[in-house]
Amino acid sequence: MLSVELHVHSSLSYDGRDSVELLLEQAEAVDLDAIAVTDHDEIDASLEAAERAAEYGLVGIPGIEISSKAGHILGLGVEEAIPPGLSYETTLEKIREQGGLAVIPHPFQESRHGVMARISREELAKGDAIEVYNSRLLTGRANRQAERFAKSRNLPMTAGSDAHIGEMVGQAVTRVDADERSADAILEAISQGKTSVEGKRTPWHISFRQFAGGVTRRVRNSVMGLMR
Repeated sequence: MLSVELHVHSSLSYDGRDSVELLLEQAEAVDLDAIAVTDHDEIDASLEAAERAAEYGLVGIPGIEISSKAGHILGLGVEEAIPPGLSYETTLEKIREQGGLAVIPHPFQESRHGVMARISREELAKGDAIEVYNSRLLTGRANRQAERFAKSRNLPMTAGSDAHIGEMVGQAVTRVDADERSADAILEAISQGKTSVEGKRTPWHISFRQFAGGVTRRVRNSVMGLMR
């Protein structure tokens, strides 16, 4: 079983803080086997991480967190950015056109752009996998809802730390029963449901720090945009 982190943000995300190097160092330190950097509507850092992962004894999986009209969708195994603002189904199609896997993160967390605020359960079931454990939880209710839904539809399940700072990488992992230690084998095993999940809640003070840092960066970027 491989320990895989499937949901991490670098400083390229508007609300991320740390460099690819720091994320990979942390992944190595906590004995992960593979990592996917999934920035918001950006892919350059993820491609860098996938290329450099082997230096740290890791498998790198390219990915992106796409802001669809319905909410956030992870595209794993894609190497070209998918535009934000597309419909839920079109976003899924764009991911699959690249041979990628569409994972629906925190679907029941409306405050964090979970898709269930805007789509039906039948549409949610069209995803390739459901993130059923996200470390950035409040009560855990949304995670439990996601897990019940995935089990009721026999959908593959994943976990992710949703780390926006390096020290939280590996806070949640997907255990993947892959045939070999490669990105393609990991994604294939996930699509077949050969996974189990485990994780710990991101401590409150760190969740607040991540949120506050994201707000500060958004404000700064908005001001800089107005000044151009």
